[in-house]
Amino acid sequence: MIDPEEIKIAIASGKGGTGKTLIATNLFYSLYTNGNSTTLIDCDAEEPNAKIFFNGELNKTIPVTQKVPFIDVDRCTFCGKCHEYCSYNAIFILPPVKIIQVMEDLCHGCGACLIACKEGAITEKDVLLGNVNSYRINPLARLVEGRTGIGIFSPVPVIKAALKEGRTDQITIMDAPPGTSCPFIQTVVSADYVILVTEPTPFGLSDLKQSVETLRIMNKTFGVIINRSGIGNLDVYNYLRDENIDLLLEIPYDRMIASLYSSGILIAQKTISWQEQLLAMMNTIKAYHASSCYQR
Repeated sequence: MIDPEEIKIAIASGKGGTGKTLIATNLFYSLYTNGNSTTLIDCDAEEPNAKIFFNGELNKTIPVTQKVPFIDVDRCTFCGKCHEYCSYNAIFILPPVKIIQVMEDLCHGCGACLIACKEGAITEKDVLLGNVNSYRINPLARLVEGRTGIGIFSPVPVIKAALKEGRTDQITIMDAPPGTSCPFIQTVVSADYVILVTEPTPFGLSDLKQSVETLRIMNKTFGVIINRSGIGNLDVYNYLRDENIDLLLEIPYDRMIASLYSSGILIAQKTISWQEQLLAMMNTIKAYHASSCYQR
């Protein structure tokens, strides 16, 4: 049964640098300082930076590993079946000179090569992909951070582990990776509502359209925040009107906001009107979510 009091919100954007983390961190702060049990999950596992804005005690680190094949060359007959079964071209083989090697950076840990090998020459070993760090900010607030290791091909397994660790009782805010590829999909797939952050520029509109098309295919409910309003043109506003997309909030192009944010200071800490706007937006989203739950 769906609990209308529990809600998972993803903060996403089609491109980097639109202010996604700005919204996620300030919304998180506004919620827990006003008595809401809230977890912020930084799913931008290749570039996590939400922790910069908070002082919190690290209370758990979970290593994220993946099984990759290990080939015993003494038992291998160099038949090439493992190479043939591998959809990711992660096994290099030269049968005439009896050379075979697993390229771990390409391996997705699917296990197909183990099934293919009839000689028992392939076993598995664990490879570290990254870590999930959990911080207690205060009794009502927790921050969970996915952090992918250097050189890792895909952050998706780390994002999955962060989402699993970040389950909370009331409100979950998920700071999604930019773009619309697999990391974005993995983050928003479990969201009850998605906030798309854009800017009123041609690049912002182009990437917003891609995000909207993706979310519509996924049948996700969403609204838009326009950051740096006052620059660019009105094309984004016209697009939202024509597509009947909710404009949740406008953030002005303001030197004070940029200065505070670049110094690692939350605007909601300094300006009570920011908290009020974010909380009003959140109440609108929660009301919509509650009505959707009761209709199911």
